[in-house]
Amino acid sequence: MDLPTLWFAAIAVLWIGYFVLEGFDFGVGILLPFLGKTNTDRRVMINAIGPVWDGNEVWVLTAGGAMFAAFPAWYASLFSGFYLPLFLVLLALIVRGVAFEYRGKVDSVQWRARWDQAIFWGSAIPALLWGVAFANIVRGVPMDADHIVTANLLDLLNPYALLGGLTTLSLFTLHGAMFLSLKTGGEVRLQARRAVPMIALVAVPAAAGFLLWTQVSYGTTWTLPLVAIAALTLVAAVALALRGREGWSFTATATTIAVATVVLFGSLFPNVLPSTTNPAYSLTVENAASADYTLSVMTWVAVIFLPVVLGYQSWSYWVFRKRITREHIEPTLVPAGRPGDA
Repeated sequence: MDLPTLWFAAIAVLWIGYFVLEGFDFGVGILLPFLGKTNTDRRVMINAIGPVWDGNEVWVLTAGGAMFAAFPAWYASLFSGFYLPLFLVLLALIVRGVAFEYRGKVDSVQWRARWDQAIFWGSAIPALLWGVAFANIVRGVPMDADHIVTANLLDLLNPYALLGGLTTLSLFTLHGAMFLSLKTGGEVRLQARRAVPMIALVAVPAAAGFLLWTQVSYGTTWTLPLVAIAALTLVAAVALALRGREGWSFTATATTIAVATVVLFGSLFPNVLPSTTNPAYSLTVENAASADYTLSVMTWVAVIFLPVVLGYQSWSYWVFRKRITREHIEPTLVPAGRPGDA
């Protein structure tokens, strides 16, 4: 395997890590107004991801940095052509992070309600737009000989991309429900388990349709069994959740997300951004890559520091592995004359 191909695979792994880990963060945020019937329950949900959500976001920063260093032409064309959706993703992530920090700063029901809405939208918008963006990357975009993307917003909102957005939105929501049933106790856990069948009514057909469309239109021979694996693990995840096998059901949704991401990158290769204007204008692993010296230095840096990062993140998950329940939440004191919901 040459260095450009190696780094294409490495970037795929980084996006897999981001979607699997940040996926359940997004799911918890999306479910916050639906499962959190009281302020205490909403605090249980937020505390379940509190120690890890910011660490999970490091994966997307690393993936973006790796794309910039390893494939600068891909990074330039992608971020200029997808400027609006990526700007909305960035804005949503900023608002979401601020909401986590500021939600408890003022002892007011209205204050917390506004930040809860910010958490919901800050989770739902990226969950939707990441699917739209990656579907368009696989499908290809109008791009000229200078690798300038000429697509407008309507070009990006095509049926295949919208189905991709619905797939990531529903799949991350299901992943979040699995995580809550595994990580919390009491009423939140029960609500999360009850939500699984309803979410699955959207997630399973959406994911199956999107993966089948991807395979038929853009897939290769070796991605076909991966599509089948992703579909089977998704169905297994729902079945395991209904039987109360929470650890295995969460593992199954994580596997579905990981394998589906491999299908997308496998369908894309050897392109990194296909051109629908003329296939000759497409960016490929070879013509978009940095020099071998740059890729060699990046490889050594990754070999040295990646185990440290993985070790630290694994340790943090182990430290905060216990379930969160209402008993772990201190009561919220509401000023006199202002009814609370804690």
